[in-house]
Amino acid sequence: MSRKQKRGAFIATGIAILGIAVGLVLFALSDAIVFFYTPSEVAAKVEPGQRFRLGGLVATGSVSKTSDGKVQFVVTDTHKSLPVSYAGILPDLFREGQGVVAEGMLDGQGKFVADTVLAKHDENYMPREVADALKEKGVWQHNEARQ
Repeated sequence: MSRKQKRGAFIATGIAILGIAVGLVLFALSDAIVFFYTPSEVAAKVEPGQRFRLGGLVATGSVSKTSDGKVQFVVTDTHKSLPVSYAGILPDLFREGQGVVAEGMLDGQGKFVADTVLAKHDENYMPREVADALKEKGVWQHNEARQ
C-alpha cells in the first residue's frame, strides 16, 4: 500500500469508528432526549424521584392555592391527568385550559412536584410538543391562530 492509500484507510477507519460511537450514544440516550412527557407516558417511562418535564393542558377547575403559598393544579392530555404541586410565582399567562410545561419529579404518592412552570408566551402559542402530543391523542382542536 502506498502512503496515500494508508492515510485514506486510516481516515475511513476513524470516521467509521466515530460513526459507530455516535450511534451507540444516541441509542443509549434515546429515552433521555425528550422535551417532556405527557401524563399518559409518565406511568410507563418515569420512576419516582427521576427529574423530567411534564407537558399538557391545565385542567379546567383544577387550580387552587393553599394557605402556605403552594399552587395545586392538574395537567392533562385528555386521556390521563396528573396532579401537580408548585411553590412559587406562576407565569402571568398561566391559566386553565392552556398549554403548560412543568419541570420537577414525582413524589412517592404519584404527585408531580414542580420547581419550574413554563406557560405559553402569547395567545396564539402552544409548545409544539404539546400540540403534537394532542394531535397524536386525537384531541387537537384545530385553530388557525395556533399553527
